[in-house]
Amino acid sequence: MTQLDGVVKPKTKRSKRFLDNRAPKLIEDVKTAMIMKGGNTSQTITQALKDIYALKKPNAVLYKKKNITRPFEDSTSLEFFSKKTDCSLFLFGSHNKKRPNNVIFGRMFDFHVLDMIELGIEKFVSLSDIKASKCPEGTKPMLVFAGEAFDTDNEHKRLKSLLIDFFRGPTVSAVRLAGLEHVLHFTALEGKIYMRSYRSLLKKSGCRTPRIELEEIGPSFDLVLRRTHLASDDLYKLAHRQPKALKAKKKKNISHNVFGTKFGRVHMQKQDLSKLQTRKMKGLRKRKGGVVAEGQDGQAPKVAKVES
Repeated sequence: MTQLDGVVKPKTKRSKRFLDNRAPKLIEDVKTAMIMKGGNTSQTITQALKDIYALKKPNAVLYKKKNITRPFEDSTSLEFFSKKTDCSLFLFGSHNKKRPNNVIFGRMFDFHVLDMIELGIEKFVSLSDIKASKCPEGTKPMLVFAGEAFDTDNEHKRLKSLLIDFFRGPTVSAVRLAGLEHVLHFTALEGKIYMRSYRSLLKKSGCRTPRIELEEIGPSFDLVLRRTHLASDDLYKLAHRQPKALKAKKKKNISHNVFGTKFGRVHMQKQDLSKLQTRKMKGLRKRKGGVVAEGQDGQAPKVAKVES
């Protein structure tokens, strides 16, 4: 590929297909996450990154080598890897004396950092520590958020939006009941965030609706909020802008009431009632070869012959 005046021009068909795949689309592909660790890590961080990678597969890239970078001081390294692997989400893990067992969730917009939120792991239980059957790879999880802070505090609101972006998976039009088996539960309570992973079990209940039980499968995190890097309101609004082709067009003369019933308004032209076809009655029909004459003294009408 050659680059002229900032425009990359492909030389081969393979490079052309590669650029077409990276080009903006009306309906974007599933967001991919890159998971990497810093220069100093601990066993807890290494195992935590592997477990989150297991939840995110196959829409994730795991870097096994250490990357000496500090996202809050300089994010150019993250932006470079994001453009190289076409990833719009990232998870960075590190460990030091000042901030032990540290993870950073973040997302990109146009290959530049949009949001970053730093969380500290206070308690961690890995997937292998909980002996239970796991969900298949690529299962779309159900996300549950509990806690008043997710609706009132600005930082927790952005964290909720970021976690939904990170774990939501592909967009589907329909899901079968048996496919709703993975639940990710986030609870904000007393300044901490608790993340739990469950597998839903459908049990017999004696009726048509099954009885649902939750079985913890891991991983389990007790997190505390640390530093944040949030986008401005204008940039955040720009990142959520949708193309006009995807916006639903408003249909004219259609309305709904409070119960969801659809009403349609039909516009008709003015009708000429003189040309309106009425019901044909046998008694008023003209007979062949004669005209109907009015009767006298209340007698029935007589038929008069017509001379030719």
